[in-house]
Amino acid sequence: MEFIRNTHIDFIGFRKVAYTISIVFTILAIIGFIRGLNYGVDFAGGTIIQYKFTKAITAEELRAVLTQFNLQNSVFQRFADDEIAIRTIKLNDAQKNDLEKALKDKFGEVKIIRIEDVGPTVGGELRRTAFIALIIAVIGILIYVSIRFEFRPAVTSIIAMAHDGIIVLGLITLFGREFNTSVLAALLTILGYSINDSIVIMDRIREKLSLHKRMNFKDLINTSLNETLSRTVNTVLTTLLPVLSLVFFGGKMTQDFAITMLIGLLIGTYSSIFIAASFFYDWEVKKPLRR
Repeated sequence: MEFIRNTHIDFIGFRKVAYTISIVFTILAIIGFIRGLNYGVDFAGGTIIQYKFTKAITAEELRAVLTQFNLQNSVFQRFADDEIAIRTIKLNDAQKNDLEKALKDKFGEVKIIRIEDVGPTVGGELRRTAFIALIIAVIGILIYVSIRFEFRPAVTSIIAMAHDGIIVLGLITLFGREFNTSVLAALLTILGYSINDSIVIMDRIREKLSLHKRMNFKDLINTSLNETLSRTVNTVLTTLLPVLSLVFFGGKMTQDFAITMLIGLLIGTYSSIFIAASFFYDWEVKKPLRR
């Protein structure tokens, strides 16, 4: 499965171009953050209604009805072919009754299993918990990688991972996508993917440092990147194919997750090759610690 062999690409020579690209994407991400995150129902509060129908219905049929009430961005949770819960913005009693009537007109008899109103306080608490979990995950990864490797490779890998998280979340916000639990799950997945890819590259660099102590440092890193390039490309392609399937064929329910994963995979692969290794190179050139 090694499709790419014997490459001699000067990745480090492209590092200034890579830094420029990252700066541009970071600025776009900051613009997105300035506009503010578009929190979904899970984080902003709203209404959850679970319906039971007399026949099996599809998410597309249900969303068509919700579109009449400008609720097309609602999140569905299916419990059975004929039982679906809708997570949407806060609805008053009149809106709930109108929605129930429209569903009955479309699908016949409809039974309401439960109705819950999630207040902004609960949503705010969930937001805080989510971001605390994200910070703890990053700190935990930093500690583990520092113990498993050395401090500098750990720091540069974490920088690349943070670079990915900031850009992905910023672009999602810039595009007006909702920040919900699906996006959070995709973001955490991307962070794990990014750090894993960076560790593979840093491990190869570490091996080269111990075996070729007199080798030119730039050539050593470029050689390491070229030797792991096939593995990096194979990994991203095998992950990208199912993600693309979700983007184009997964429907509305998985779209937020799939789009976040798609952007994250591309950014994460780019940063592992160009950002993590380039930061390590510049740091080592300025303050060498080679044994």
